[in-house]
Amino acid sequence: MNSYDVAIIGSGPGGYVAAIRCAQLGMKTAIIEKYATLGGTCLNVGCIPSKALLDSSHHYEDAVKHFEEHGIDIPSDIKVNLKQMIARKQSVVDTTTGGIDFLMKKNKIDVYQGLGSFKDATHITITGEETTEIEAKNTIIATGSKPSNLPFIKLDKERVITSTEALKLTEIPKHLIVIGGGVIGLELGQVYKRLGAEVSVIEYMDRIIPTMDAGLSKELNKVLKKQKFSINASHKVKSVERKGAEVIVKADNKKGEEVEFKGDYCLVSVGRRPYTDGLNAEAAGVKLNDRGQVEVNEHLQTSASNIYAIGDVIKGAMLAHKAEEEGTFVAETIAGQKPHIDYNLIPGVVYTWPEVATVGQTEEQLKEAGLEYKTGQFPMRALGRSRASMDLDGFVKVLADKKTDEILGVHMVGARAADMIAEAVVAMEFRASAEDVSRMSHAHPTFTEAIKEAALAATDDRALHI
Repeated sequence: MNSYDVAIIGSGPGGYVAAIRCAQLGMKTAIIEKYATLGGTCLNVGCIPSKALLDSSHHYEDAVKHFEEHGIDIPSDIKVNLKQMIARKQSVVDTTTGGIDFLMKKNKIDVYQGLGSFKDATHITITGEETTEIEAKNTIIATGSKPSNLPFIKLDKERVITSTEALKLTEIPKHLIVIGGGVIGLELGQVYKRLGAEVSVIEYMDRIIPTMDAGLSKELNKVLKKQKFSINASHKVKSVERKGAEVIVKADNKKGEEVEFKGDYCLVSVGRRPYTDGLNAEAAGVKLNDRGQVEVNEHLQTSASNIYAIGDVIKGAMLAHKAEEEGTFVAETIAGQKPHIDYNLIPGVVYTWPEVATVGQTEEQLKEAGLEYKTGQFPMRALGRSRASMDLDGFVKVLADKKTDEILGVHMVGARAADMIAEAVVAMEFRASAEDVSRMSHAHPTFTEAIKEAALAATDDRALHI
């Protein structure tokens, strides 16, 4: 039987990063993955493939709608080659997952393919083509999450689908009904909207992206409506029925009236659930809570002291970069170091266009906490860079403590917001004030000038270009 200092169950961003860091710290490390490729949901059927399709569909939309204005004449019969688009997406996935294989070999990490299941707190049974058992002094549970569903919806994975099937459709929907106005639904909805589908979003809460700052929700709602999305907030879905090639969704609106939606595809994107199927956690003395999450303490340690858990399988935002930070944190904890994670500074992003990005406290959270704050906001359309690229939608908002001027939150909608948010994370990590950021030189013309201007607006309303 092979023995290891650390075994990781699950090879998503949290798992494979944990494995690499453990190996870097001199520990004999194994990683266990039930699927044929490493990388978990993110690399195989999540973050990476969805961004590949978003990028391809963005190119197509630019060609159809914007090239002429840029002085680029193209044939009027430009067409979508969905088969090639999906093939390119798969090529990106294959290259990325292959890179993880290389990193495992480079760091001398043993890879086991099969379902990892606890025999006890120090022994794991791996069921694949053949059954293997290994011994591990420490184990990290990184088994991630799966798409959630509503109890009355039957997912046939043909017409009533999850994000996994939406990434490999063989035709462009005529009318895609999206149940759930969160990140996944809006991103995939925008992919197919750009390619010609009619898209209707049905959201139970009173606004889309309901966990983010309300100002971001309002702005993105306005932008998507301009893009001809049908946004239906405060709608409670009560039935989904497939009749041949048609899907019928019935919901009650906020007045309690029944509304019917008819389409050829229905994407169910109502969140994700922790995935612990087959883990046999109880055999190792690992406790789950009533939401199916693995319970952990502040060291990400489970009820079994030598077993840790990270990523989507524990509480908190289901984000790949959160899992990566936790994977590093646990590896360093096992090695006897004293790492730290500030969960307030884990950014969140929606990769629609314009992109949405956020870090820190929302206005709603500050009000609820009774904290006195000030706001600085700057519209993207006031930037020379935005006008040059025709990316005029959105804004940057800086929230700062009213007395100390420390930045408490930064929220933005705009081109390249996913990249720009890193500046806000750095500033807040070093507890910068709005004035600190406002006095930093930002290259001109860039989108990041909006951060400087919003910081100026929060500092005695000193924005220069509005």
